[in-house]
Amino acid sequence: MPVVVIANPKGGVGKSTLSTNVAGYFASRGHSVMLGDADRQQSSRLWLGLRPPTARPIHTWELTADHLARPPKGTTHVVLDTPAGLHGWRFNDVIRMADKVIVPLQPSVFDIFATRSFLDELATHRHAGKMQVGLVGMRVDSRTISADKLADFTQGLGLPVLAMLRDTQNYIHLAARGLTLFDVAPGRVEKDLAQWEGLCRWLDN
Repeated sequence: MPVVVIANPKGGVGKSTLSTNVAGYFASRGHSVMLGDADRQQSSRLWLGLRPPTARPIHTWELTADHLARPPKGTTHVVLDTPAGLHGWRFNDVIRMADKVIVPLQPSVFDIFATRSFLDELATHRHAGKMQVGLVGMRVDSRTISADKLADFTQGLGLPVLAMLRDTQNYIHLAARGLTLFDVAPGRVEKDLAQWEGLCRWLDN
């Protein structure tokens, strides 16, 4: 049962957007998906409450800020949305569960500095050899200098850059309805699905 953790100690980098869409991708492949939300804001759990009954099912299980339990039997894929400021015992619990860690970051100097420290912490964790780590750029405009700076930063890390996702209202509009890119006709979100291709291959590997 693969456990995919979406983590970055910096707030507002798009962890919940990424978590819900990764869960939506797994569900679109016919998997039994659990989306856990360890964030006090419970954004992913709120999103699940908006999900229409006609959409492919994505389940949740009870997680609290002080307890991270294993998901119920029958689950084939797990996605875990984590809080900002992830550290200490909670960080250790999350990383111990993870098979894959996706680190989202935006093209800003603040995100880059916060992410660098977090990646260093991941690399020295005792479970580092048991998990795969990949990066995803969020709200990236390839025409900007900040996007160039982000590309320079990621190239020097020795980690795979799984996707550079553009800044689009598609994610916002779909989230408001409890949906993902993988719940609507592909023609409506063609550009976005193209940006997800590398990330999806990595998830399936």
